[in-house]
Amino acid sequence: MVTMTSADSALKSVYLGVVAEQLNTAANPLLAKIKQSTADVWGKEVRRLAQYGVNGGVGAGTEEGDLPSAAGNNYEQFVTTLKNLYGTIEISDKAVRASENNIGAFVNLLNAEMDGLIRSSSFNFGRMLFGDGSGVLCKVSSVTGNTVTADSVKNLIEGMTVDFLDGESVSVAGRRITAVDRETKTFTVSGAALDGSVDADDKVCVQGSYKLELTGLGAIFQSTGSLYGLDRATHKWMIPYMKSDVGEIDETVIQTAIDRLEERAGSRVDFIVCSWGVKRALQKYFAQYKQMTDVTELAGGYRAITYNGIPIVADRFCPDGTMYLLNTSDFCLHQLCDWKWLEGDDGKVMKQVPGKPLYTATLVKYADLICTRPCGQAMLSGITEA
Repeated sequence: MVTMTSADSALKSVYLGVVAEQLNTAANPLLAKIKQSTADVWGKEVRRLAQYGVNGGVGAGTEEGDLPSAAGNNYEQFVTTLKNLYGTIEISDKAVRASENNIGAFVNLLNAEMDGLIRSSSFNFGRMLFGDGSGVLCKVSSVTGNTVTADSVKNLIEGMTVDFLDGESVSVAGRRITAVDRETKTFTVSGAALDGSVDADDKVCVQGSYKLELTGLGAIFQSTGSLYGLDRATHKWMIPYMKSDVGEIDETVIQTAIDRLEERAGSRVDFIVCSWGVKRALQKYFAQYKQMTDVTELAGGYRAITYNGIPIVADRFCPDGTMYLLNTSDFCLHQLCDWKWLEGDDGKVMKQVPGKPLYTATLVKYADLICTRPCGQAMLSGITEA
């Protein structure tokens, strides 16, 4: 007989390992390439020592002269707050009771819930990798009723619950996206009309997530402001190589970026990620000159074309007309622990929603992404897509 106790046990002993593996390796090819570690986590913060430049205790001299003065390595401490990542499933008491005498039906019920959690978490986790930590999905262009025209709908999907912000304040909270039209860049939300409450240039964010998301590539690839508590104005090595208005992509543009990284930072690119349109443009360029592109298999079962042995992966969340050239050994997802179920004092993960015939379970991970050598990474933007 199926009970909430057996469901609780299944979530902890059967599903947790599978879900964690799916989110860590199959959610996103870039994430699968990045190391994950519990090192350098202190309380609620990540404090990572980053080396830059070279040791200064080297020099030439005369046969009887003084030896070079000692001058050790240069270090700076990166500091960032662990971000709180959550995913919740919900099962009704009626659904449990309807399948209590049918184990197969109950397993199907749990499988469906877990599949939905994995898809939702994979979508949002992959999106955060390319974000700037602000949680902003897009900006409003205009509003008609409960239909919104935005500057982009790349980061939106049906079922997502969002907030609308006017400046730093939430003006409309907890609206669920019911439809997305990617051709017209419009989306529709549940509830009453937004006219008068939401205006042009308002921000759209995942519910309750404003300025609370991972420090993604959008935060790393900037030339001003601070990163990990350090001001880029006084730490120039914190600024990646960035070339804008590239136009038509070709082999010379890519190779120039790779050469610059090796010349400036001794960094060797081992992973290239771009938008789908840029990937098509690159394939068109290679086909024009009858060049063959090899295919390689990546962790998580992903297949990718290569450039001089470097895999090139297209990602749905990569900004349009953009290509990132990365040395993934410089990246680490620092975490307090791997994915875990949020447990109560009684050790149970399934909890009844107060006043409702519903049970919920929440998956949690406390982590943030750190790049120890920003100057060893490159971004090409303004690429003409195919």
